[in-house]
Amino acid sequence: MKRITIAIDGFSSCGKSTLAKQLAHHLHYTYIDSGAMYRAIALYVIENGLVKDGKLDKADLIRVLPGIHIGFKHDDATQRSETWLDGRNVEHRIREMDVNHHVTLVSPIPEVRAKLVQLQQEMGQGGGVVMDGRDIGTVVFPKAEVKFFMTASPEVRAQRRYLELKGRGADITMEEVVSNTARRDLDDTTRAADPLVEAPDAFVIDNTHLTSSEQFDLALGEVVRTIGVVSEA
Repeated sequence: MKRITIAIDGFSSCGKSTLAKQLAHHLHYTYIDSGAMYRAIALYVIENGLVKDGKLDKADLIRVLPGIHIGFKHDDATQRSETWLDGRNVEHRIREMDVNHHVTLVSPIPEVRAKLVQLQQEMGQGGGVVMDGRDIGTVVFPKAEVKFFMTASPEVRAQRRYLELKGRGADITMEEVVSNTARRDLDDTTRAADPLVEAPDAFVIDNTHLTSSEQFDLALGEVVRTIGVVSEA
């Protein structure tokens, strides 16, 4: 059976990674979290003092960019792919709120996007990949056989993000999460380099009122229409 590329784009806290992991597991494909790569760059600028008073030193970041190494390793214990930055596991660190705030500083930079898009395309060579992000179906894999665009109401997305962060023990208010979500939406859709847009051939899933199982069934149905009957071994 042909191994295809599945691209999943959409706004933050729309369940992109949840769906991507479900599909990858069911199809025995490789899951790649493109957003984690941008988070890793954000963590790098935090740890290396490239942000002062909320302003990023773009010239310095571009200078060191070729030496920043980002990769993924599979954890057999958790059965999950974890993000590594310059030789260390940063999977949990990149999910914290300070990193979240800094993603919007690094993600619009064309040189950063070019580096990560190249890495993503290399990872996806040969198919058998599910990748989620903001520009996967439009820039990274414009010829992906199956594309999904995910959305949900801003209120529901903020609530999901708030509960996720509180579950990790974060000291955060709902107001802060709402503000951060709105800012990321604006940055994602208005940046000059590869903004978040719905690919014309994408299958749209609004999961405001869907369960995880319901959205998976919808998505798998679209995959089946493309490559035929699939089953989990």
